[in-house]
Amino acid sequence: MGPRLTIPDNSFPVRSGQTLEVWRSRQQQAVEQALSDWVRGDAPAGLGEAMRYAVLDGGKRLRPLLVLATSEALSGHPEAAMRAACATELIHAYSLVHDDMPCMDNDVLRRGKPTVHVRFGEAQALLAGDALQALAFELLAPEAHVVPPAMAVRLCRLLAGAAGADGMAGGQAVDLASVGHKLALPALEAMHRRKTGALLRASVLMGAATGEADGNTWEQLDRFGAALGLAFQVVDDILDVTADSVTLGKTAGKDAASDKPTFVSLMGLDRAQAYADEVLMQAHEALRLSRIANRDILHGLADWVGRRSS
Repeated sequence: MGPRLTIPDNSFPVRSGQTLEVWRSRQQQAVEQALSDWVRGDAPAGLGEAMRYAVLDGGKRLRPLLVLATSEALSGHPEAAMRAACATELIHAYSLVHDDMPCMDNDVLRRGKPTVHVRFGEAQALLAGDALQALAFELLAPEAHVVPPAMAVRLCRLLAGAAGADGMAGGQAVDLASVGHKLALPALEAMHRRKTGALLRASVLMGAATGEADGNTWEQLDRFGAALGLAFQVVDDILDVTADSVTLGKTAGKDAASDKPTFVSLMGLDRAQAYADEVLMQAHEALRLSRIANRDILHGLADWVGRRSS
């Protein structure tokens, strides 16, 4: 796929003293525009409409923000970073489409609107998810003059590993097999490091792969991404029992109703919150040890994940 995106002049770098909110808003707008450009509506038989419905006009865009912030901190390749950012969101969106289907979690609400299979039917939802997954890798492998081939290959490998049997898909399989069962903390952590954490971790590492990261920097960013992914899931479990469906944009209380093992069901609400705080501190410590000079935005994104209310 050739270059079809013009990155705004003010996308990189973050100016000194800029608040997280300003940076986040600008990058979310840039990602939304890029996704709108790349997820076209002209796929046959209404498939394009279903794909755009699944991706656009909703979501925090956390995974793209992690890619862009990490790339920016390491003076990375801007075009590769935006493509990687959108690719992570496409994989995330495809996973939500499939996750919501009757054969999986059977949910009817996502991002405050009917889920894709409710709106377009199960077959179209299945195909939309498949097409979004394929598009993610197409974005990462453009012509050689757009993104250096070695960088493109590395990005594809990172994303594939996060999405496959050792990552998100494997974690989802464990999740489905665990309904009605009690999991000890190590098993619960292992499941969510795959199901939710792998893609968040990969988002950080894909951002790093667009720039120059020495061995220590890569190792600490890996630790940061892994801790952040786990913190995200613990907070998600907390919000499932403390927030309402309107706030969340998805069905609240779904995990308890489905008898799924969660950090709250295992630990209780207060201990789960303390555990989320502990894991968030681990993420911040890894960032400090990374020796990256321009890491304020990454610290801010970590706090946004750990302190969010939706």
